[in-house]
Amino acid sequence: MWGYIVRRLLATIPVAGVVAVFVFLLLHLGPGDPAAIVAGSYAMPKDVERIREKLGLNEPIHIQFGKWISNVVQGDLGDSIFSEMPVTTLIAQRIQPTLSLAAASILVAIILAVPLGVVAAWRAGTWIDYLVMIFAVLGFSVPVFVIGYVLMYGFSIRAHLFPVQGFVSIRQGFIPFLRTITLPSLALGLIYAALIARITRASVLEVLGEDYIRTAHAKGLQPRAVLLRHALKNASVPIVTIIGVGIGMLIGGVVVTESVFNIPGLGRLVVDSVLARDYPVIQGIILMFSGIYLLINLIVDISYTFLDPRIHY
Repeated sequence: MWGYIVRRLLATIPVAGVVAVFVFLLLHLGPGDPAAIVAGSYAMPKDVERIREKLGLNEPIHIQFGKWISNVVQGDLGDSIFSEMPVTTLIAQRIQPTLSLAAASILVAIILAVPLGVVAAWRAGTWIDYLVMIFAVLGFSVPVFVIGYVLMYGFSIRAHLFPVQGFVSIRQGFIPFLRTITLPSLALGLIYAALIARITRASVLEVLGEDYIRTAHAKGLQPRAVLLRHALKNASVPIVTIIGVGIGMLIGGVVVTESVFNIPGLGRLVVDSVLARDYPVIQGIILMFSGIYLLINLIVDISYTFLDPRIHY
């Protein structure tokens, strides 16, 4: 197993290299002069030249890439064009709300989806199964911003149970933090709960048809023990895989959710940077998100050997 882990770690290096190349080329793929686009239509030539100098666009592209990747390896993602602050500082200022929202959302999704999927598979063909499937179809079909506005209207505007928008750090109190993170995490978590519930149902339903499940029933084991100890455990690999994919998909959902609930996280920073054409900030955030996604895929792959001893590498 350790040999596989080492090979898997080494395999992420070329993938990270490809990601770095595409992130770097983000500045050069668009039509026209990036410096002129950043400066705007009414900028003076000296302003355009200043931005070209700041972005290093006057040098050959391979020199630009060499300097950029060298700085990235040292933890320097450059400076924002407009705020002139280091990109790492901007990310550090905004990362806590985003991590809190992502963690709470995936927790909501797992807590809701896995039990619902298991019960739907156990009671396949009954009204419980149909209700879970309706929830799965609706949850994955409705956009996250629609769910967010519905929750906001019902629980904030009408019931006054939660604040409409904003974010309170957990350092300022757990209860205020919980009140501000509940609705955004529900809005985002319901989307991925629907996906995980469908995969959980399909995976558990397939395992329930195996011979060893019938043998366990024939030995007189309790149905709950058969369902949890034998069926769910052996169906865990596809479930963990889709949870990992869901965490990666949270990146796009976080951007929309933070905009809806006015959360000052990385999602809002991405939107503001795109509107301002602040390329260094966009590059830094995309590079960080890509690194997180690679790490999650690595953890999911390694977890297979612990979840299913039949898997060997």
